[in-house]
Amino acid sequence: MFAVVATGGKQFTVQEGDIIKVEKLDKNVGDKVQLEVLMISDDNGSRVGEKVKNATCQAEVLSQGKAEKIVVFKYKPKKNERKKQGHRQPYTELKILSVKG
Repeated sequence: MFAVVATGGKQFTVQEGDIIKVEKLDKNVGDKVQLEVLMISDDNGSRVGEKVKNATCQAEVLSQGKAEKIVVFKYKPKKNERKKQGHRQPYTELKILSVKG
């Protein structure tokens, strides 16, 4: 059984036991999180929309962190204008505990 869940403006395909990195959630390590289920698929087929209203996906927060640094370098040719910045996107690592539908 797998499900498509939405969090942080993105969608993830998950199964029980999966570990995913999502946009930073304001939760502590060890907290339980309910994720919004958009679609669920099992032996009976796929269900979407109104048929997944009562479906649930529960996850546990494993860690909070920052992704690898990316370098943002902007310049204007022939103008001696340069700007170098770095960025590390914060994330929350979740472990999927259960998918029920």
